[in-house]
Amino acid sequence: MNGDHMTAESREAIAAAQVGGLVHVSPITAWEIATLAARGRLAPGDEPGARGAVPRATESARRRAGADAADILMASATLPGAPPRDPADCIIAATARSYRQAIVTRDGELIPYASAGHIQAIGC
Repeated sequence: MNGDHMTAESREAIAAAQVGGLVHVSPITAWEIATLAARGRLAPGDEPGARGAVPRATESARRRAGADAADILMASATLPGAPPRDPADCIIAATARSYRQAIVTRDGELIPYASAGHIQAIGC
């Protein structure tokens, strides 16, 4: 989102998922982007409003929310193994487990959680 370099593997996985209509952007991701913007941690022009970062991050994504939200939130509280400490990361992990999808991330807690076999992650 900030224009940081992404691995070829992560770019290819996103492109392939977009072709199949299988990209899912968790609603908690929109919250995280808005939080970063409020803290001044996004590049100038990346405001999360109607023309900003959140719509760009969710563009072309097939979003599934609503009916599954309560189940995912409850599952985030009972993840197996040693889950991430960040509640937002737990929600992302629970979302990925629920939909059996890989996460494209550079998060320092989600990648080790994936390495332990609890989720699938592609480092970017």
